[in-house]
Amino acid sequence: MFKEYQRHDATGLAERIASGEVSAGEVLEAALARAAGIDPQLAAICVPMQAIARKRAAGPLAGPFAGVPFLLKDMSQDYAGVASPCGSRALRHWIPAHHATYVQRVLDAGMVVFGKTAAPEFALKAETSPRVWDRPTRNPWDPTRTPGGSSGGAAAAVAAGIVPAAGASDGGGSIRIPSAYCGLFGLRPSRGRVASGPDEAEHWEGASSEHVITRSVRDSAHLLDVLAGASSGAPFVICSPEISYAQAITRPPGTLRIGFSTRSPLGTQVHPECVRAVERAVDLLVALGHAVEPAEPEVDGHDLARSYITMYFGQTAAAIARARHLTGARAHAFELETRVLGLLGRTLCAGDYVEQHRRWNDYARALGRFHESYDLYLTPTTAQPPNRIGELDTPPGQRALARVVLALRAGRLLIKSGMVDRLVQTSLQRVPFTQLSNLTGTPSMSVPLHWAPADPGGPELPFGVQFVARFGAEDLLLQLAAQLEQAQPWADRRPPGA
Repeated sequence: MFKEYQRHDATGLAERIASGEVSAGEVLEAALARAAGIDPQLAAICVPMQAIARKRAAGPLAGPFAGVPFLLKDMSQDYAGVASPCGSRALRHWIPAHHATYVQRVLDAGMVVFGKTAAPEFALKAETSPRVWDRPTRNPWDPTRTPGGSSGGAAAAVAAGIVPAAGASDGGGSIRIPSAYCGLFGLRPSRGRVASGPDEAEHWEGASSEHVITRSVRDSAHLLDVLAGASSGAPFVICSPEISYAQAITRPPGTLRIGFSTRSPLGTQVHPECVRAVERAVDLLVALGHAVEPAEPEVDGHDLARSYITMYFGQTAAAIARARHLTGARAHAFELETRVLGLLGRTLCAGDYVEQHRRWNDYARALGRFHESYDLYLTPTTAQPPNRIGELDTPPGQRALARVVLALRAGRLLIKSGMVDRLVQTSLQRVPFTQLSNLTGTPSMSVPLHWAPADPGGPELPFGVQFVARFGAEDLLLQLAAQLEQAQPWADRRPPGA
């Protein structure tokens, strides 16, 4: 058994396997042993693939990450011949016939996939408690709390030392939110940077991007080199950087102009430690020689949230329709909240959807004007610490009302009642900062720079800060992240027992 497994990031493991110091099989067994020891408490892995992984580790492997254990996310990262439930009972036994482009690139890099990580049904929540698995995924820093979502299983697995990096995706903050909650590094690439094929041109109208959650910045950079690039038939190709991302992080970012804000775009409360995380980041950035001052893009947060939630409704309706087409699932196979969101999506007319989608351009233009003066935009990643397991469950009275609404198909009545605006406020008030990057297609990252108790006398939790860059500037984000990592290392900050 490779006893030093948890000490190394993915890049370090690849180097040791390549040198012959340890075999791919030994490293895989160390990962499986760690999963067996900790995952019964965390519920991070939902689809195990041990037999497939052991067979692959025993064979010849090539690529920059040959032999490194890896976990895929149970959403869009389809592995041929392996169930791809997407967190839903409706798809629990659906098996894709071919690999997703993302998965094929992971395999081409030589990685050994030994499972898929839990995600909420159709990646719809910022917590990971899908009813298909009958138990919630828990945060290694405090098992009474969520690791976030929708890449909650990925973040829990990395934070707990099961893998050094795990597959993730981000349609509204789903890489950055779990990274912030679990003390990890999470980069959301620009729209189109990582191909979405072959079954979709773009995920969520281009609002969703795929990448990884990691402990180290260099792993994120090296893996973006592996994953980036358009595939055949992609809707567009974005420019590649002049040098690789792995090379970019060896170069300093220069003196950056950074605007920051701790104000919620929705005007809702921001937890004092989320504010403190930004304040500490500002102090560190100034000490590193960057020019930092209060500033924010001229974007109406409520308008942006309505545009986002409209897309969210529509995507939910489409996801339900796809699942029913693939498996013939009945309505009761979907979670109650998912069915209500799907009803709202079916109720919206095509004109409503297009009108809200056109506004994405307004937000992108406003953010573009901001970037004429500032290289980066800094905010808290989240407005609140991770919620406790069950804290956000729908109350029984509201569940009863939802069933009535579904029975009457009263979606139009809900929209006219003003429920949508209330839903925007309640569903996004904990995480109001991340959607700007999704609707503008810009790259962003969550960096773990602050730890503190969320409540007096409570356990220490991580609080991430978010940086947003102009379109295509992942290299700049990674350069700054590497500088911050060197100035204030976080790799040794581990949850209890990890």
